[in-house]
Amino acid sequence: MSVTAALLLACLACYVTKLSGYLVPSHHLEHPVVGRLAATTTVGLLAALVAANTVVTGRHVTLDARLGAFAVASLALLLRLPFVVVVVLGATAAALLRLAGIG
Repeated sequence: MSVTAALLLACLACYVTKLSGYLVPSHHLEHPVVGRLAATTTVGLLAALVAANTVVTGRHVTLDARLGAFAVASLALLLRLPFVVVVVLGATAAALLRLAGIG
């Protein structure tokens, strides 16, 4: 299968998925379980994306400066520091760990 065909197939799958959402009757979407499921699914997917980008390089698990930066940023978030401070602390931690030869 060529790249163009794969791209067109992926576009069609996305379109059909989006269209199927419009075809679901609204009374099904107003159910509280659907709302909770949608909210938790979003958080779970975001957490998986962050975890994968933190410790995976290509097809290998890599423990490097990104993990330390993530830990520092997570601690800053737990302390409810402003977002800009969280980003600066995470970047500083990554830079210092790389300067120390980790990652």
